[in-house]
Amino acid sequence: MKNITITLDAEAAAWARKQAAEKGMSVSRLIGQLVHDTMTHKREYELAMRRFMSKGAFDISGQSEKYPSREELYDRGRIR
Repeated sequence: MKNITITLDAEAAAWARKQAAEKGMSVSRLIGQLVHDTMTHKREYELAMRRFMSKGAFDISGQSEKYPSREELYDRGRIR
């Protein structure tokens, strides 16, 4: 692990101390976990986006269908 120094304003520092105490961990560990979680989320999002974009365009040239009417969409009898 690498040690780094960060600067927080008073409100952010108080929030971090409170969150760390609630989770039973140090502020350093909390900040490290937050950075790691953000990094993992961003990596997974980018991977999902690449997978989605690699599929290519959708074919919309087929037979078009009529949109349902408002009554068909909001027919409460069908829901029950």
